[in-house]
Amino acid sequence: MKDVRMKNALVFALVGALLLGCNKESKDVAAQQVQDPMVVAPSPDLLAQLKLDDARSRPLVENLRVAGRIDFDEHRLARIGATITGRVTEIDAWLGQEVRKGDVLARLNSSELSEQQLAYLKARAQLELNRRNAERAKALFEADVIGAAELQRRESEYKISQAETRAASDQLQLLGVSPAAIERLGKQGEVNSVTPVVATMSGVVVERKLAQGQVVQPADSLFVVADLSRLWAVAQVPEQQVGLVKAGQTVNIEVPALGNEKLTGKLIFVGQTIDPETRTVLVRTELDNRDGRLKPAMLASMLIEAKPVERVVVPASAVVRQNDEDHVFVAAGDGVFRLVKVKLGPEQGGVRAALSGLKGGEKLVVDGAFHLNNERNRKEMEGS
Repeated sequence: MKDVRMKNALVFALVGALLLGCNKESKDVAAQQVQDPMVVAPSPDLLAQLKLDDARSRPLVENLRVAGRIDFDEHRLARIGATITGRVTEIDAWLGQEVRKGDVLARLNSSELSEQQLAYLKARAQLELNRRNAERAKALFEADVIGAAELQRRESEYKISQAETRAASDQLQLLGVSPAAIERLGKQGEVNSVTPVVATMSGVVVERKLAQGQVVQPADSLFVVADLSRLWAVAQVPEQQVGLVKAGQTVNIEVPALGNEKLTGKLIFVGQTIDPETRTVLVRTELDNRDGRLKPAMLASMLIEAKPVERVVVPASAVVRQNDEDHVFVAAGDGVFRLVKVKLGPEQGGVRAALSGLKGGEKLVVDGAFHLNNERNRKEMEGS
Protein backbone atom coordinates (compact mmCIF):
# COMPACT_ATOMS: atom_id res chain seq x y z
CA MET A 1 0.00 0.00 0.00
CA LYS A 2 2.84 2.30 0.88
CA ASP A 3 4.53 1.52 -2.48
CA VAL A 4 1.33 2.46 -4.35
CA ARG A 5 1.16 5.81 -2.56
CA MET A 6 4.82 6.51 -3.40
CA LYS A 7 4.22 5.68 -7.07
CA ASN A 8 1.18 7.96 -7.20
CA ALA A 9 3.20 10.74 -5.59
CA LEU A 10 5.93 10.35 -8.23
CA VAL A 11 3.38 10.40 -11.06
CA PHE A 12 1.77 13.57 -9.70
CA ALA A 13 5.18 15.18 -9.30
CA LEU A 14 6.14 14.28 -12.88
CA VAL A 15 2.86 15.58 -14.30
CA GLY A 16 3.27 18.75 -12.29
CA ALA A 17 6.78 19.25 -13.63
CA LEU A 18 5.60 18.72 -17.21
CA LEU A 19 2.76 21.19 -16.77
CA LEU A 20 5.14 23.67 -15.21
CA GLY A 21 7.60 23.20 -18.10
CA CYS A 22 4.83 23.69 -20.69
CA ASN A 23 3.61 26.80 -18.94
CA LYS A 24 7.16 28.10 -18.78
CA GLU A 25 7.70 27.40 -22.51
CA SER A 26 4.41 29.10 -23.39
CA LYS A 27 5.41 32.06 -21.26
CA ASP A 28 8.83 32.18 -22.97
CA VAL A 29 7.21 32.17 -26.43
CA ALA A 30 4.72 34.80 -25.33
CA ALA A 31 7.52 36.88 -23.89
CA GLN A 32 9.51 36.50 -27.13
CA GLN A 33 6.49 37.69 -29.11
CA VAL A 34 6.08 40.71 -26.88
CA GLN A 35 9.76 41.55 -27.28
CA ASP A 36 9.88 40.92 -31.08
CA PRO A 37 6.65 41.56 -33.01
CA MET A 38 8.19 39.91 -36.10
CA VAL A 39 8.14 36.50 -34.38
CA VAL A 40 5.02 34.33 -34.27
CA ALA A 41 4.19 30.89 -32.84
CA PRO A 42 1.06 29.67 -34.67
CA SER A 43 -1.59 27.47 -33.13
CA PRO A 44 -1.29 23.72 -33.73
CA ASP A 45 -4.14 23.81 -36.27
CA LEU A 46 -2.50 26.60 -38.30
CA LEU A 47 0.94 24.99 -37.97
CA ALA A 48 -0.44 21.80 -39.53
CA GLN A 49 -1.61 23.79 -42.58
CA LEU A 50 1.76 25.40 -43.28
CA LYS A 51 4.06 24.05 -45.98
CA LEU A 52 7.80 24.58 -45.60
CA ASP A 53 10.65 24.38 -48.09
CA ASP A 54 14.31 25.38 -48.25
CA ALA A 55 15.46 28.58 -49.97
CA ARG A 56 17.51 27.25 -52.87
CA SER A 57 19.71 28.88 -55.50
CA ARG A 58 19.44 28.23 -59.22
CA PRO A 59 20.51 29.86 -62.51
CA LEU A 60 18.06 32.62 -63.28
CA VAL A 61 17.79 34.57 -66.53
CA GLU A 62 17.13 38.21 -65.74
CA ASN A 63 15.35 40.51 -68.17
CA LEU A 64 16.61 44.06 -67.93
CA ARG A 65 14.12 46.77 -68.87
CA VAL A 66 15.75 50.06 -69.80
CA ALA A 67 14.32 53.18 -71.38
CA GLY A 68 15.52 53.93 -74.90
CA ARG A 69 14.58 55.49 -78.21
CA ILE A 70 14.62 54.88 -81.95
CA ASP A 71 17.54 56.61 -83.65
CA PHE A 72 19.17 56.98 -87.04
CA ASP A 73 21.63 54.36 -88.22
CA GLU A 74 24.70 56.59 -88.37
CA HIS A 75 26.21 54.36 -91.05
CA ARG A 76 23.27 55.42 -93.25
CA LEU A 77 23.39 59.14 -92.48
CA ALA A 78 25.09 61.90 -94.50
CA ARG A 79 25.65 65.51 -93.47
CA ILE A 80 26.02 67.54 -96.66
CA GLY A 81 27.57 70.99 -96.88
CA ALA A 82 29.01 73.41 -99.40
CA THR A 83 32.52 72.96 -100.77
CA ILE A 84 33.04 76.71 -101.03
CA THR A 85 31.93 79.97 -99.47
CA GLY A 86 28.94 81.36 -101.33
CA ARG A 87 25.44 82.81 -101.23
CA VAL A 88 22.39 80.55 -101.60
CA THR A 89 20.59 81.38 -104.85
CA GLU A 90 18.35 78.32 -105.21
CA ILE A 91 16.99 75.52 -102.96
CA ASP A 92 15.86 72.35 -104.71
CA ALA A 93 15.26 69.97 -101.76
CA TRP A 94 12.92 70.24 -98.77
CA LEU A 95 12.32 68.37 -95.52
CA GLY A 96 10.91 64.89 -96.07
CA GLN A 97 11.84 64.80 -99.76
CA GLU A 98 13.38 61.62 -101.13
CA VAL A 99 16.57 62.21 -103.07
CA ARG A 100 19.05 60.07 -104.94
CA LYS A 101 22.82 60.21 -104.89
CA GLY A 102 23.98 63.01 -107.23
CA ASP A 103 20.76 65.04 -107.07
CA VAL A 104 21.22 68.81 -106.75
CA LEU A 105 19.92 70.01 -103.38
CA ALA A 106 20.80 73.72 -103.69
CA ARG A 107 22.88 76.15 -105.74
CA LEU A 108 25.35 78.78 -104.55
CA ASN A 109 26.90 81.83 -106.18
CA SER A 110 30.55 82.16 -105.24
CA SER A 111 33.07 84.87 -106.13
CA GLU A 112 35.79 82.56 -104.80
CA LEU A 113 34.85 79.99 -107.44
CA SER A 114 35.05 82.63 -110.17
CA GLU A 115 38.50 83.72 -109.02
CA GLN A 116 39.76 80.13 -108.95
CA GLN A 117 38.38 79.42 -112.43
CA LEU A 118 40.09 82.55 -113.73
CA ALA A 119 43.36 81.44 -112.09
CA TYR A 120 43.06 78.09 -113.85
CA LEU A 121 42.47 79.73 -117.23
CA LYS A 122 45.51 81.97 -116.74
CA ALA A 123 47.66 78.98 -115.77
CA ARG A 124 46.42 77.05 -118.78
CA ALA A 125 47.14 79.97 -121.15
CA GLN A 126 50.64 80.39 -119.72
CA LEU A 127 51.18 76.65 -120.11
CA GLU A 128 50.32 76.85 -123.82
CA LEU A 129 52.61 79.83 -124.31
CA ASN A 130 55.54 78.17 -122.55
CA ARG A 131 54.96 74.96 -124.51
CA ARG A 132 55.34 76.84 -127.79
CA ASN A 133 58.40 78.70 -126.53
CA ALA A 134 60.02 75.43 -125.51
CA GLU A 135 59.35 73.87 -128.93
CA ARG A 136 60.72 76.98 -130.71
CA ALA A 137 63.81 77.02 -128.50
CA LYS A 138 64.48 73.38 -129.30
CA ALA A 139 64.32 74.10 -133.05
CA LEU A 140 66.65 77.11 -132.70
CA PHE A 141 69.11 75.08 -130.63
CA GLU A 142 69.22 72.38 -133.28
CA ALA A 143 69.89 75.16 -135.88
CA ASP A 144 72.71 76.37 -133.63
CA VAL A 145 71.02 79.77 -133.20
CA ILE A 146 70.77 79.68 -129.38
CA GLY A 147 72.86 78.01 -126.74
CA ALA A 148 72.02 75.09 -124.42
CA ALA A 149 71.43 77.43 -121.46
CA GLU A 150 68.59 79.26 -123.24
CA LEU A 151 66.97 75.93 -124.21
CA GLN A 152 67.10 74.72 -120.64
CA ARG A 153 65.51 77.98 -119.40
CA ARG A 154 62.58 77.65 -121.81
CA GLU A 155 62.04 73.99 -120.95
CA SER A 156 62.16 74.80 -117.22
CA GLU A 157 59.46 77.50 -117.66
CA TYR A 158 57.31 74.94 -119.48
CA LYS A 159 57.60 72.37 -116.63
CA ILE A 160 56.77 75.03 -114.05
CA SER A 161 53.64 75.97 -116.03
CA GLN A 162 52.57 72.31 -116.11
CA ALA A 163 52.82 72.11 -112.31
CA GLU A 164 50.92 75.39 -111.84
CA THR A 165 48.13 74.21 -114.14
CA ARG A 166 47.81 70.91 -112.26
CA ALA A 167 47.68 72.79 -108.95
CA ALA A 168 44.94 75.12 -110.25
CA SER A 169 42.97 72.09 -111.49
CA ASP A 170 43.33 70.33 -108.12
CA GLN A 171 42.10 73.45 -106.34
CA LEU A 172 38.98 73.52 -108.51
CA GLN A 173 38.31 69.87 -107.68
CA LEU A 174 38.59 70.67 -103.98
CA LEU A 175 35.90 73.29 -104.54
CA GLY A 176 33.61 70.61 -106.00
CA VAL A 177 34.23 71.08 -109.72
CA SER A 178 34.36 67.76 -111.57
CA PRO A 179 37.27 66.88 -113.92
CA ALA A 180 34.86 66.93 -116.88
CA ALA A 181 33.72 70.46 -115.95
CA ILE A 182 37.35 71.58 -115.62
CA GLU A 183 38.17 70.23 -119.07
CA ARG A 184 35.10 71.98 -120.49
CA LEU A 185 36.21 75.21 -118.79
CA GLY A 186 39.64 74.93 -120.40
CA LYS A 187 38.19 74.44 -123.89
CA GLN A 188 35.34 76.97 -123.74
CA GLY A 189 36.92 79.51 -121.39
CA GLU A 190 33.55 80.42 -119.79
CA VAL A 191 33.70 81.26 -116.06
CA ASN A 192 30.64 80.07 -114.09
CA SER A 193 30.27 81.33 -110.52
CA VAL A 194 27.32 79.03 -109.65
CA THR A 195 28.13 75.75 -107.88
CA PRO A 196 25.69 72.98 -106.84
CA VAL A 197 25.29 71.30 -103.44
CA VAL A 198 24.91 67.61 -104.35
CA ALA A 199 23.45 64.64 -102.41
CA THR A 200 26.21 62.20 -101.49
CA MET A 201 23.79 59.33 -100.79
CA SER A 202 20.21 58.29 -101.51
CA GLY A 203 17.62 58.76 -98.77
CA VAL A 204 15.25 61.25 -97.17
CA VAL A 205 16.09 64.85 -96.31
CA VAL A 206 15.65 64.91 -92.50
CA GLU A 207 17.32 68.28 -91.81
CA ARG A 208 17.69 71.50 -93.82
CA LYS A 209 19.70 74.39 -92.40
CA LEU A 210 19.79 77.09 -95.05
CA ALA A 211 17.60 79.86 -96.46
CA GLN A 212 17.46 81.86 -99.67
CA GLY A 213 20.18 84.50 -99.76
CA GLN A 214 22.14 83.02 -96.83
CA VAL A 215 25.94 83.07 -97.01
CA VAL A 216 27.33 79.64 -96.15
CA GLN A 217 30.80 78.30 -95.36
CA PRO A 218 32.42 74.93 -96.16
CA ALA A 219 32.18 73.99 -92.45
CA ASP A 220 28.38 74.44 -92.42
CA SER A 221 26.08 71.40 -92.53
CA LEU A 222 23.29 72.42 -94.91
CA PHE A 223 21.37 69.15 -95.35
CA VAL A 224 21.15 65.82 -93.53
CA VAL A 225 20.08 62.88 -95.68
CA ALA A 226 19.23 59.55 -94.05
CA ASP A 227 18.44 56.09 -95.33
CA LEU A 228 15.49 55.12 -93.08
CA SER A 229 15.19 51.51 -94.28
CA ARG A 230 17.20 50.45 -91.22
CA LEU A 231 17.26 52.20 -87.85
CA TRP A 232 18.86 51.77 -84.44
CA ALA A 233 17.22 51.26 -81.06
CA VAL A 234 19.53 52.71 -78.40
CA ALA A 235 19.36 52.64 -74.60
CA GLN A 236 21.49 53.40 -71.54
CA VAL A 237 22.18 50.44 -69.21
CA PRO A 238 22.98 51.35 -65.55
CA GLU A 239 26.57 50.78 -64.51
CA GLN A 240 25.56 48.13 -61.92
CA GLN A 241 23.96 45.96 -64.64
CA VAL A 242 26.59 46.27 -67.36
CA GLY A 243 28.04 42.87 -66.48
CA LEU A 244 24.73 41.24 -67.44
CA VAL A 245 24.77 42.36 -71.08
CA LYS A 246 26.97 41.55 -74.05
CA ALA A 247 26.83 41.84 -77.83
CA GLY A 248 24.70 39.14 -79.47
CA GLN A 249 22.07 38.89 -76.72
CA THR A 250 18.40 38.78 -77.71
CA VAL A 251 16.51 42.05 -77.26
CA ASN A 252 12.80 42.82 -77.32
CA ILE A 253 11.83 46.42 -78.07
CA GLU A 254 8.44 47.85 -77.10
CA VAL A 255 7.43 51.04 -78.91
CA PRO A 256 4.44 52.83 -77.27
CA ALA A 257 3.59 54.58 -80.55
CA LEU A 258 3.01 51.14 -82.11
CA GLY A 259 0.80 49.91 -79.26
CA ASN A 260 3.78 48.39 -77.40
CA GLU A 261 4.23 45.91 -80.22
CA LYS A 262 7.34 43.81 -79.52
CA LEU A 263 10.13 43.95 -82.06
CA THR A 264 12.92 41.40 -81.72
CA GLY A 265 16.59 41.96 -82.44
CA LYS A 266 20.09 41.36 -81.11
CA LEU A 267 22.52 43.69 -79.40
CA ILE A 268 25.07 44.79 -81.99
CA PHE A 269 27.01 47.13 -79.71
CA VAL A 270 27.80 47.49 -76.01
CA GLY A 271 29.79 50.61 -75.13
CA GLN A 272 33.32 50.33 -73.75
CA THR A 273 33.09 53.47 -71.62
CA ILE A 274 30.74 54.74 -68.91
CA ASP A 275 29.07 58.15 -69.15
CA PRO A 276 30.44 59.94 -66.06
CA GLU A 277 27.28 62.03 -65.66
CA THR A 278 24.59 59.33 -65.97
CA ARG A 279 26.75 56.33 -64.90
CA THR A 280 25.36 54.32 -67.82
CA VAL A 281 26.68 52.44 -70.84
CA LEU A 282 25.27 52.84 -74.34
CA VAL A 283 23.83 49.75 -76.05
CA ARG A 284 22.12 49.48 -79.41
CA THR A 285 20.43 47.09 -81.78
CA GLU A 286 19.50 47.31 -85.44
CA LEU A 287 15.92 47.16 -86.74
CA ASP A 288 14.46 46.64 -90.20
CA ASN A 289 12.25 49.58 -91.19
CA ARG A 290 11.47 48.98 -94.83
CA ASP A 291 7.77 49.48 -94.09
CA GLY A 292 8.52 52.93 -92.63
CA ARG A 293 6.55 52.47 -89.40
CA LEU A 294 9.42 53.41 -87.11
CA LYS A 295 10.42 57.05 -86.83
CA PRO A 296 13.67 58.38 -85.35
CA ALA A 297 13.23 59.85 -81.83
CA MET A 298 10.29 57.54 -80.99
CA LEU A 299 10.35 56.42 -77.35
CA ALA A 300 10.99 52.74 -76.74
CA SER A 301 11.61 50.26 -73.92
CA MET A 302 14.39 47.75 -74.40
CA LEU A 303 14.05 44.34 -72.72
CA ILE A 304 17.45 42.66 -72.70
CA GLU A 305 17.61 38.93 -71.97
CA ALA A 306 20.68 38.85 -69.73
CA LYS A 307 22.95 35.85 -69.23
CA PRO A 308 21.92 33.38 -66.44
CA VAL A 309 23.05 34.28 -62.92
CA GLU A 310 23.03 32.01 -59.87
CA ARG A 311 20.42 33.44 -57.48
CA VAL A 312 18.64 32.39 -54.29
CA VAL A 313 14.99 32.18 -55.35
CA VAL A 314 11.77 32.48 -53.37
CA PRO A 315 8.42 31.02 -54.49
CA ALA A 316 5.95 33.81 -55.18
CA SER A 317 3.51 32.15 -52.74
CA ALA A 318 5.98 32.69 -49.90
CA VAL A 319 6.06 36.48 -50.26
CA VAL A 320 4.13 38.63 -47.78
CA ARG A 321 3.60 42.36 -48.29
CA GLN A 322 3.96 44.33 -45.07
CA ASN A 323 4.24 48.14 -45.00
CA ASP A 324 4.71 48.17 -48.78
CA GLU A 325 7.77 45.92 -48.50
CA ASP A 326 8.39 42.27 -49.33
CA HIS A 327 8.84 39.77 -46.48
CA VAL A 328 9.06 36.00 -46.01
CA PHE A 329 8.58 33.79 -42.95
CA VAL A 330 11.71 31.91 -41.89
CA ALA A 331 11.45 28.95 -39.50
CA ALA A 332 13.25 29.76 -36.22
CA GLY A 333 12.74 26.29 -34.66
CA ASP A 334 10.25 24.82 -32.15
CA GLY A 335 7.25 25.92 -34.21
CA VAL A 336 8.31 29.58 -34.20
CA PHE A 337 8.63 31.73 -37.34
CA ARG A 338 10.25 35.08 -37.97
CA LEU A 339 9.05 37.62 -40.55
CA VAL A 340 12.16 38.72 -42.49
CA LYS A 341 12.32 41.68 -44.85
CA VAL A 342 13.78 40.83 -48.27
CA LYS A 343 14.49 42.62 -51.51
CA LEU A 344 13.20 40.63 -54.46
CA GLY A 345 13.44 40.84 -58.23
CA PRO A 346 10.47 40.55 -60.60
CA GLU A 347 8.57 37.25 -60.79
CA GLN A 348 9.78 34.74 -63.37
CA GLY A 349 8.13 31.35 -63.70
CA GLY A 350 6.52 31.48 -60.25
CA VAL A 351 9.69 32.47 -58.37
CA ARG A 352 11.45 35.70 -57.49
CA ALA A 353 15.19 36.27 -57.07
CA ALA A 354 16.25 37.24 -53.55
CA LEU A 355 18.53 40.24 -54.04
CA SER A 356 19.07 40.70 -50.28
CA GLY A 357 17.80 39.35 -46.95
CA LEU A 358 18.46 35.64 -47.58
CA LYS A 359 21.68 33.63 -47.86
CA GLY A 360 20.17 30.35 -49.05
CA GLY A 361 19.36 27.24 -47.06
CA GLU A 362 16.76 28.90 -44.79
CA LYS A 363 13.51 27.00 -44.32
CA LEU A 364 10.67 29.18 -45.60
CA VAL A 365 6.90 29.07 -45.30
CA VAL A 366 5.94 28.58 -48.97
CA ASP A 367 2.22 27.90 -48.41
CA GLY A 368 0.06 29.56 -45.76
CA ALA A 369 2.29 32.62 -45.25
CA PHE A 370 -0.68 34.98 -45.64
CA HIS A 371 -2.64 33.31 -42.83
CA LEU A 372 0.47 33.12 -40.67
CA ASN A 373 0.97 36.87 -41.07
CA ASN A 374 -2.68 37.49 -40.08
CA GLU A 375 -2.02 35.47 -36.92
CA ARG A 376 1.10 37.51 -36.24
CA ASN A 377 -0.75 40.78 -36.73
CA ARG A 378 -3.56 39.62 -34.44
CA LYS A 379 -1.20 38.62 -31.62
CA GLU A 380 0.74 41.85 -32.05
CA MET A 381 -2.45 43.87 -31.59
CA GLU A 382 -3.46 41.81 -28.57
CA GLY A 383 0.01 42.26 -27.06
CA SER A 384 -0.13 46.01 -27.54
